[in-house]
Amino acid sequence: MRPLQIKEHWRDWLMLLFGAWLVASPFAFGHAMADAGMVMWVPVLIGVAVIVFAVAVLRKTQVWEEWILLALGAALIVAPFLLGYAGVTLAMWNSVIMGLLVGGDAAWSLFVLTHHEGKKTA
Repeated sequence: MRPLQIKEHWRDWLMLLFGAWLVASPFAFGHAMADAGMVMWVPVLIGVAVIVFAVAVLRKTQVWEEWILLALGAALIVAPFLLGYAGVTLAMWNSVIMGLLVGGDAAWSLFVLTHHEGKKTA
């Protein structure tokens, strides 16, 4: 692994942490009840997807994987409003803030990937 790659992987580890928090957050906030519905399942399912793509990016970074992570971040931002749990304040803010963090991390990684593409050496 080149030194540039080692320095850049911290964002991927951070993305993995974001995914883990998304999976754990309904339990931490007490939304993991049988009748919680979307309040529980949206962050859990998107969190699992974030973890899967973060691990894939850690193994071998692909631009399309970062685009998927960016889309997952956007989905987190709009989910409370489209799926009807915006009234659950804690869940709504968790979704929006984590969406901004996941999307921001992915956008940053995309910026770095596209601007260092021509500067990489074999």
